[in-house]
Amino acid sequence: MSNTSLNRRAFLGTTAAAVTAYAADMTGLNVLSQPALAAELKKKDKRVILLWLAGGASQLETFDPKPGRPTGGPYRAIQTAVPGVEISELMPKMATRMKQTAIIRSLNTKIADHGGGATMMHLGRRDEPSVRFPDLGAVVARELGSADSKVPDYVSFYTQTEGRGSGTAQTGGFLGARFAPMYLTDKSTPPYLSRVESITDIDHQQRAELRDLLSKRFARAHETQSVGSHNQAYARVRGLMSSEKLFDIEQEPQSIRDKYGPTQFAQQALVARRLIEAGTPFVKVSRAWWDSHGENFETHLELVTELDHVMSTLIDDLKDRGLLESTLIVTLSEFGRTPRINQGLGRDHFASAWSTSLTGCGVNGGSVYGKSDADGNTVADGEIGASRLFSTIYQAIGIDPYKEYHVGPRPVPLVDNHADPVYEVLV
Repeated sequence: MSNTSLNRRAFLGTTAAAVTAYAADMTGLNVLSQPALAAELKKKDKRVILLWLAGGASQLETFDPKPGRPTGGPYRAIQTAVPGVEISELMPKMATRMKQTAIIRSLNTKIADHGGGATMMHLGRRDEPSVRFPDLGAVVARELGSADSKVPDYVSFYTQTEGRGSGTAQTGGFLGARFAPMYLTDKSTPPYLSRVESITDIDHQQRAELRDLLSKRFARAHETQSVGSHNQAYARVRGLMSSEKLFDIEQEPQSIRDKYGPTQFAQQALVARRLIEAGTPFVKVSRAWWDSHGENFETHLELVTELDHVMSTLIDDLKDRGLLESTLIVTLSEFGRTPRINQGLGRDHFASAWSTSLTGCGVNGGSVYGKSDADGNTVADGEIGASRLFSTIYQAIGIDPYKEYHVGPRPVPLVDNHADPVYEVLV
């Protein structure tokens, strides 16, 4: 073996050790300022931030406007930085950043109730009583996480009250509790992460050792996948306690906090950036409530304006830090909204022709796939379902979408029916 190979292997080993050390020390969030570490992270580490628009955002007021049509509503379409691509005038900041974003305008997911739609768009398939499928975040955590990581693998924010039941679709499934989300519903920081003052660090360590001893004894007498999974999850508790500062945006310069803004959605997006920078593979930030059966246009004026600001700020922040090329930002809902405007000037549930966006890692920025008809009632070209969307997401972040897991003797494809990615929106 050549000295060059040995030197390269030594460098990679040193770099990997350094990256792990930085992740373990949550004060080291400037890891990407170190050129060698940054290069290695960007080469191997991919991350996902899911902006979940809970309740069902309207494609017509975001990525697929129909100005001048009976279904179009009052808002204009505006030209983006990509010639020939227009989006709603409610998204002027994203219009200037369209060269980093791909739009899919041809989702037909068929399920237009909140529970079923949320399950479909978290699992990428219909649920089965005989198999507990893992959701998108759990799969990404399993495939891109590190076994000895000191940061959470999967964090989900849902701190609004409306529609919080969709969190039941977030699950480790047959992958086990190790990859279930840290699900935050009361506030933006995890409860019970800090060591209580009445317990010293030595006491905490000794309690952990005692629990580990008892756990191993129990596991030897009860060898099951469930026991093993829960023991793995508990084994990470002490390491996760060191990640407390990641959830504290007071650690950020005031200038960065000002860019994101004061809203809860904005602040949680900033925490998401901090988490993925430290090595968390998957973060979901939810914004509710888009279920605009009445006053759709007032609702979307408020919510899309906020989405435009938060999403564009997140893109800029990731780009400035050299993270955008390794981070995929996805906007997604359980479904879209009806082209027909109802008597309450609202739009109802609609899963037949709606839109999503992909930004950053692995994405052919500025591309648009599929289209709806003139009024947005049906898919006119390029129809896809949830399975092809999930396949596209996996392909973008370097996960083989054709991979299979095994649940007992049964092979379970990572993507339902081995669906192909939409290569037209990928680099």
